[in-house]
Amino acid sequence: MKPYRRLIGHDSMTPTLRLAIGSLVVGIAVLGLKAIAYWLTGSVALMSDALESIVNVVTALVVLIALRVASTPADLQHPYGHHKAEFFSAVLEGVMIIVAALLIIEAAYKGILNPRPLDAPFEGLLINGLATAINGFWCWMLLVQGRRHKSPALVADGHHLLSDVISSGAVVVGVLLAVITGWYVLDPILASLVALNILWSGWKVVKSSLSGLLDESVPDDRLASMRAIISAAAIGAIEVHDLKTRHAGKMTFVEFHLVVPGAISVSEAHDICDKVEQAIKDEFGDVTVTIHIEPDNQALQHGVLVL
Repeated sequence: MKPYRRLIGHDSMTPTLRLAIGSLVVGIAVLGLKAIAYWLTGSVALMSDALESIVNVVTALVVLIALRVASTPADLQHPYGHHKAEFFSAVLEGVMIIVAALLIIEAAYKGILNPRPLDAPFEGLLINGLATAINGFWCWMLLVQGRRHKSPALVADGHHLLSDVISSGAVVVGVLLAVITGWYVLDPILASLVALNILWSGWKVVKSSLSGLLDESVPDDRLASMRAIISAAAIGAIEVHDLKTRHAGKMTFVEFHLVVPGAISVSEAHDICDKVEQAIKDEFGDVTVTIHIEPDNQALQHGVLVL
């Protein structure tokens, strides 16, 4: 039991978990700034920006929980690990983004029917601009580190923040135009445009996450590279066929049938498997490889030939 407990403790603060905690802290700070900007101005567009930040905070908490679950080692009930927890969090995040967009559309519609002048617009825009700059920096961090650690939850959170940064920039410009021109109806119109952008962002997050939940294969270029590595490493084998892949979080699962000469020993066949497995792991990192050994009379001559 002691080694298992040590492993749990070691995994409790992985780089992805630290980034998820950072997202929660940044989200709370940005939400506070945007709420102040809305309170100062009464702008519907700035309200929409603050509302999306509420979603950011909630989804950052969901991502943190999902990453903690995903980092839990495999157990008897979950022998393949808990990696798919990240995909569930990303789907939930996408759904929450869509809900926020619908709420913004409702508020924008009321604002279009009854436009009104803004209070303290320049002070509010300055505070909102500071919040946007903080979000922009953290968005860049999430996208870079999320891809580095192969975390779909962090990448999804980064894309969500990217849409927030873009819409926040548009909000600042639009509200400024409304103040300069006196056309205050621009404020709710801009909020509705922001909502449409958020809807599109939410759909993309949900769509990309569903591929992982449905056990989609790795991309074609990665699969071709995997075939080449197997062919180069499987010295002494005859053929590889029925190659299948799927990804779950940062983990990739690979399985295939390896045809070897019927005359070689079990030990020799095992050595070939070890070399192939190690070559795949050296190239792709977090990979679980399952190999089924077959004698030469099972060769199908339509897989990866490694003669």
